[in-house]
Amino acid sequence: MEDKIMATVIPIPMNENTTKQSPLKLNRLLQLCSANLPVGGFSFSQGLEYAVEMGWVNNPTSTKEWISFNLNQSIAHTDLVLLNRLQKALLEDDFANFHKWNQHALACRESNELYLADVAMGKALMRLLKDIQGIDSQHYVQLIREKHISFVSAFALSAYLFGLELSEMQSGYCWAYIDNQVAAATKLVPLGQTQGQNLLFELTEQVDQAIVLANQINDENIGASLPRLAMASAWHETQYTRLFRS
Repeated sequence: MEDKIMATVIPIPMNENTTKQSPLKLNRLLQLCSANLPVGGFSFSQGLEYAVEMGWVNNPTSTKEWISFNLNQSIAHTDLVLLNRLQKALLEDDFANFHKWNQHALACRESNELYLADVAMGKALMRLLKDIQGIDSQHYVQLIREKHISFVSAFALSAYLFGLELSEMQSGYCWAYIDNQVAAATKLVPLGQTQGQNLLFELTEQVDQAIVLANQINDENIGASLPRLAMASAWHETQYTRLFRS
């Protein structure tokens, strides 16, 4: 008798938000989180390149640990919380608060490279937002012209003008981070294409808990310090050979 291999299909839970999401909003989210978004994200490794050089990250397991730790300890405690505050400021048309949280985001970047990458991507996204036809951004010219804009702030404004809800905004931001890191690791570790896809599948399962955590953090606890990430990004400036800008 021949052995039969049975595939286990795990259904995706449906709720009111998933069933009512319009195709247009989904496509706007995909556009904002796409690797084709011309903000230069593909040129930054966020310290990963030096981590590979030092042997801290050298296989699929250590790659997952590196990205997972940064997602849950840095992104969740800083960027995702700030997306919450920035969206609230936009909903209330409070530019002063938006500016305050933008400054907070920049202050949380622990190395010169992380700061410069954040500002470079933020400015690029703001330039793009201003030039996208079909979006009336005139009311937000003051924010778009901000001299030093964090990518998280630019992402929040873009998502807001795209008509996205907070959960969509935060989920998309997580995807953009994870996708960037896995793409960088595929070149640097290196990883096979299938290994990369497995990592994407496993890491995105942590997004829900990261968002829940972020939305429970109060103002006084926004921010995180990851010394190894900060050192990796700082030492990357003098790394002998580099594929990435940071």
